[in-house]
Amino acid sequence: MVQRVASAEVTVDSIVVGRMQRGLLALVGVAVGDRPQDADELSRKLVGLRVFPDEAGRMERSLLEVQGTLAVVSQFTLLGNTRKGRRPSYAAAAPPEQARPLVERVATQAEALGVSVLTGRFGASMQVHLINDGPVTLLLDTRDGF
Repeated sequence: MVQRVASAEVTVDSIVVGRMQRGLLALVGVAVGDRPQDADELSRKLVGLRVFPDEAGRMERSLLEVQGTLAVVSQFTLLGNTRKGRRPSYAAAAPPEQARPLVERVATQAEALGVSVLTGRFGASMQVHLINDGPVTLLLDTRDGF
């Protein structure tokens, strides 16, 4: 899930681990079976996604074009299945040893594409404070699930 933000801040144990102004906040969930190619594709999509307004107010500009920042925050709960009962099942979420390198790869690949990147802390309980700009919120899936 990605949100266009006017600003965002990520804290862990009351310590700010990342702060940004204009950009995109990507909450990244890794599914069982996701591959490095999926992380690369997601990075390219995030950097090139045209969700920032041009002079006419149309969403025609990318993160790279507006020189915004990308925040990459791991969030396994995005893979929660709530179809049965009241407790989500996280069986579709990749285990940490598979998920961590892919979340890190999203961040490093986006940096290599030329944008400033900040990250949360993988596996930590984080507080994410943001001002959603628009609001603009999109679901991205490298497997075309939606």
